[in-house]
Amino acid sequence: MKIKFNFFSQLTILSAAFFICSYAVAQTKWKSLFNGKDMSGWEIKNGTAKYHVADDAIVGTSRAGSPNTFLCTKEMYSDFILELEVQVTPGLNSGIQFRSNSLKEYRNGRVHGYQSELDTSKRAWSAGIFDEGRRGWLYPLTINTKGGAAFNNGDWNKVRIEAIGNSIKTFMNGVQCANLMDDMTDKGFIALQVHSIRDKAQEGKTIKWKNIKIVTENLEQYRTKNQSHARQISYLKNTLTQEEKRKGWRLLWDGKTTDGWKGSKSDEFPKNGIEIVDGTIHFLKHEKTKNFKKSGDIVTKERFDNFELEVDFMVKNGGNSGIKYFVDALTSGDGRNIGLEYQILDNNHPDYSGGVGGNRTIGSLYDLIAAENLSESNRDDIRANGEGRWNRARVVVNGGNVEHWINNIKVVEYDRFSQSMKNLIKKSKYVKHQGFGMGSSGRILLQDHSPGDIKFKNIKIREF
Repeated sequence: MKIKFNFFSQLTILSAAFFICSYAVAQTKWKSLFNGKDMSGWEIKNGTAKYHVADDAIVGTSRAGSPNTFLCTKEMYSDFILELEVQVTPGLNSGIQFRSNSLKEYRNGRVHGYQSELDTSKRAWSAGIFDEGRRGWLYPLTINTKGGAAFNNGDWNKVRIEAIGNSIKTFMNGVQCANLMDDMTDKGFIALQVHSIRDKAQEGKTIKWKNIKIVTENLEQYRTKNQSHARQISYLKNTLTQEEKRKGWRLLWDGKTTDGWKGSKSDEFPKNGIEIVDGTIHFLKHEKTKNFKKSGDIVTKERFDNFELEVDFMVKNGGNSGIKYFVDALTSGDGRNIGLEYQILDNNHPDYSGGVGGNRTIGSLYDLIAAENLSESNRDDIRANGEGRWNRARVVVNGGNVEHWINNIKVVEYDRFSQSMKNLIKKSKYVKHQGFGMGSSGRILLQDHSPGDIKFKNIKIREF
C-alpha cells in the first residue's frame, strides 16, 4: 500500500508540475509592448501631438494645428492578437493602428493602414475598422449596433484585435465589433493615434493606453469564436468566404468569364467596348470616333425577386453608370434596359445637378429618391469615395421594401408598392412605362453609359 501511495503521489506531483510549467509557457507567449515606465520601442510619426508616461500608462495629448499623430512600434507585426486598455476623453476621436506603414513613396510618409476606431461621439463606432489614409471605412458599426454599445465612454475599456491571415476581428470589452475579411496589407507596425482637432477647446485633452500586450505564435489556441451578431464583411476579390457560402451568398460573376451575363438587347455577351481584365468588368471609355463600338448594357440571364446584392464599382472623372434591378419586368411594352436604378455618377458629370432635389446623385434611386445619410443622424454626406476609388453598392429587396447602401451606409429606403412611390413615378421620366417598378421579378443590369470607363467587381447575391 505504501509503494502504491508513493507512486500515485509522485504521479500527481509530476502532473501538477507539468500543468504549472505548461501554463507558465503559455503565459510567456504574450509579449508586453509597453514597460510602464518609458516609450522604449516606440516612435512618433506625422503630427506634433505630445506623448508621455504617467501612472503606468502612455498619455497622448491633443494639440491644435497638428495633423493626426501616431506613436508607432519600431517592430513590424504580421499575424497577431493584441490586447490593451484605453481611456478616451469624451469629445475626442482616436484609434489603434495595426498592419500600418509609413512609406516615403506613399503620400510622403503618411501613416496608412487598418485602424480600430475609438469613437466618443453619439455615432458609437468604437472598434469599427477604418482604413487610415487609404480606403476610408471598411467596417462601420452601422451593421453591428450591439458592438457599438459596448464602449464605456470616458472610462477604461479593453480592446482586443485579432489579425490572422486575411481575417481581422475586433472586440470591445469582450463584445465582437468587427468581422472583416481583407488582404490588402499583411504586415506593419502598431500605433496609438492622437487625432487632429478642429475645436481649440479640445486642446490639451488626453487619450491613455496601458497594459499593451501581443502574442504572435500558436494563434489558433487564442483565437476567439465569432459572435453571431457580428456580420462578416469581405473585400476578397471575386471570392466567397466559407461564412458567406454558409449564409447563402453566391457569386453573380466569377471574375473571369462571361458566364451568366448577356447583352441587354441580345442573347450574346458584347464583343466590343468591354473587357474582362484583372478580375473586373471594364466598360471602356467611349472614344469620339466613328469606328468605336460601345458594348451597351449587360444583364443577368437569371431573374430575381427577393435578394441582397453587393457590387463594387469604380467610376472615373465625369463618369456615369448605374445598377438596375427588376429590368424587363414591365406589365406591358418593351422593358429592356428599364428598371429601378441605383445611380452611379461622378460629381463632375453634368447630370449631377439634374433631376429634383439631388435624386440623380450617387447611391440615389435614379430620378426618384435622393440618397442621404440614414446611418448617421449628424452627418449630411454619404461617405461615397470619389472618382478613381472603389465603392461598394448594396441593394436589398424584401417584398416591397427596398434599401440602397454605399460603403455600408444606408442612403435610400422605400416601399416600391406604396402610394407615395406611385406618385413619385407619375412625376418622373418613368411615367410612360406602365408597371414600372411593380414587377414580381426581373434581371439585374450593369449600365454602359457615356462616357464609359467604369469598372465592376465582387458581384455577389443571396436570395431570400
